[in-house]
Amino acid sequence: MTLNLCVLTPNRIVWDSEVKEIILSTNSGQIGVLPNHAPIATSVDIGILKIRLLKDQWVTMALMGGFARINNNAITILVNDAEKGSDIDLQEAQQTLEIAEANLNKAEGKRQTIEANLALRRARTRVEAINVIS
Repeated sequence: MTLNLCVLTPNRIVWDSEVKEIILSTNSGQIGVLPNHAPIATSVDIGILKIRLLKDQWVTMALMGGFARINNNAITILVNDAEKGSDIDLQEAQQTLEIAEANLNKAEGKRQTIEANLALRRARTRVEAINVIS
């Protein structure tokens, strides 16, 4: 048995194909999903989506928060943004991470600190999506 995985952003379809398994970052921790998983709707955290392909290879995707619905071996993930780990430029991602760390260090006030923390989480997730070894 397989799962039909569909990852959508407001602008595009990032993924739409059958997979064997996923590991998804939710706001309450990571969940693994195999065929015949119980139906669930959950919030998706900024984090890594690990996908096991039909050939037993693992690929990663950086997800930037949203929602997921699992029902009848179909997984629909609606997120603010998503990038496949293989599509992320390592050098650019590391530069973005360094800028985000610097912005957090010089943030003044609650709002700037919160925004800088979110930018840092997004930047870290993009770097992790490249560096994850499954």
